[in-house]
Amino acid sequence: QVQLVESGGGLVQAGGSLRLSCAASGRTFSRYAMGWFRQAPGKEREFVATISWSGGSTYYADSVKGRFTISRDNVVNTVYLQMNSLKPEDTSVYYCAASYSYYSASYYLRAEDYHYWGQGTQVTVSS
Repeated sequence: QVQLVESGGGLVQAGGSLRLSCAASGRTFSRYAMGWFRQAPGKEREFVATISWSGGSTYYADSVKGRFTISRDNVVNTVYLQMNSLKPEDTSVYYCAASYSYYSASYYLRAEDYHYWGQGTQVTVSS
């Protein structure tokens, strides 16, 4: 069982930055691939970024590539999403998710591949 708690959301002007954190409980956090998703009002949840449990493999949605960076610290059981050059279209509720993986380099792009989800944190980017 893994419990996830996101933090770091807020209101920021376009062009600004935020860093989201997702703190995980559980002894086996280091065996979970992690992902960030987002959902805007009236829209489906969409993939943002993912990282393998080793931290050596990452993948990003085209819409955030070059602006967002996912990272993790397995010592403190936390995954991060550094968001730079924010745009109004980045406004969403951001969720972190965890998926147990046997392979250190595996990551997942589909929401249905994730077993645990946080409650989400609101990010609002003003123009």
